[in-house]
Amino acid sequence: MTTTTETTSTRKMSLPTLTAMVVGSMVGAGVFSLPRNFAQATGVFGAIVAWAIAGTGMLMLAFVFQTLAVRRPKLDAGVYAYAKAGFGEFPGFLSAFGYWASACVGNVSYWVLIKSTLGLVFPAFGEGDTLLAVAVSIVAVWAFHLMIVRGVKEAAFINQIVTVAKLVPILMFIVILAVSFEAGVFGDNFWGGGDRDYSAGDIFEQVRATMLVTVFVFLGVEGASVYSRYARRRTDVGRATVLGFLSVLAIFASVTLLSYGVLPRAELDGLRQPSMAGVLESVVGGWGSTFIAIGLIISVLGAYLAWTLMAAEVLYVAARDDDMPAFLKRDNAHGSPTSALVMTSALITAVLVVTLLSEDAFTFTLELCSALSLVPYLLAAGYALKIAVADRNDPSPPRRLGRETVIAAVAVVYTLFLIFAAGLEYLLLSCIIYAPGATLFVLTRREQNKRPFSPPELTLLVLIVAGAVLGLIGLISGWITI
Repeated sequence: MTTTTETTSTRKMSLPTLTAMVVGSMVGAGVFSLPRNFAQATGVFGAIVAWAIAGTGMLMLAFVFQTLAVRRPKLDAGVYAYAKAGFGEFPGFLSAFGYWASACVGNVSYWVLIKSTLGLVFPAFGEGDTLLAVAVSIVAVWAFHLMIVRGVKEAAFINQIVTVAKLVPILMFIVILAVSFEAGVFGDNFWGGGDRDYSAGDIFEQVRATMLVTVFVFLGVEGASVYSRYARRRTDVGRATVLGFLSVLAIFASVTLLSYGVLPRAELDGLRQPSMAGVLESVVGGWGSTFIAIGLIISVLGAYLAWTLMAAEVLYVAARDDDMPAFLKRDNAHGSPTSALVMTSALITAVLVVTLLSEDAFTFTLELCSALSLVPYLLAAGYALKIAVADRNDPSPPRRLGRETVIAAVAVVYTLFLIFAAGLEYLLLSCIIYAPGATLFVLTRREQNKRPFSPPELTLLVLIVAGAVLGLIGLISGWITI
């Protein structure tokens, strides 16, 4: 019989494994759509500005998670735990629920892109949102579910292998485009091409249009933080976060900028997703599209695995801390949070059905996923700023405390800018998801014989419900579309 100590030890993850979880979480569907998504919004200069802003902002968030992992080592499941510790039980619940919902919606975008890729060979899959595509995706969702319930450790090991495998075609894409780079094409694309006004205001709007895309591709920067309870050493959590982020930033920026040196912006804008396939095909011929398609499927399945694990982990830990209904505490002999995984797969299935009503399923799920993640990120950054200010009398070197304060402040400003960039439409759509989720909070409080909401929490709930009602009115009247 295995002892408790032995069981705990075998579940611990090393620094390379944690780093692979971060890279595996971020390198998914988003990278394969970057050439077209950026070309639709801006040229080379706007892309450079966008990556500079996104890179700086997300690096600050990465540093925030690194700092919190060291400063508050007893807090597990990162994003949720930080929000609760900093701002109370209901905001903490909203962070956990929003993070989980964001992961589920993001996973739907993966299936949409896979079926859209297969649609190049099997027209019945269309753009990934046909009835057949959705039906096949639902079957795949539950097949993955059965695999994951065999154990978190086993699934994490599979993800580490997949992370290495999926990086090969992406890195080859970068190398081939670097060799084929044409300075003239790049120069013509620098300001975007065409007769446009390139004032500061115009550049700002171009950059703003790319923000939800950059958020989507960087989702997962907190991956190691979510798995903090599995780390062999607590310091590995922060190191894995920063190492994973810097590696992925270099990949994303290279894919975007090198594509501007191969095709005119107008042609990039007109490519079918996954646009990386069209870019490589223009350089090496038909096999390039097939090569990228295979890489995409491997990449997306790996990212789906990582995100499903993280989503279920957040629900499980929240339930274990009595901040979600007790049924979500259930796990099996393999240590997998079974009830949380069932709830996760169920929401993914429901959103897949909704994509049948969407005009552009991939863009819709991408942007909604990004919008849902902003509240958890804002609360985590806010908590980091709060403890940096509160710890000003800490015996730590003043220079370190000052650095932590600046980092947290920049992360807060960045996430607020992202909420502004997302726009009212996606804020209201997020409320439609958050509002019914509050019933889980009420159920949890009743299980504990506690009052559901304090006066400030009730005010927050009213605002969320009002936003949900306004969002539903917008969908019915047609001024909000999916």
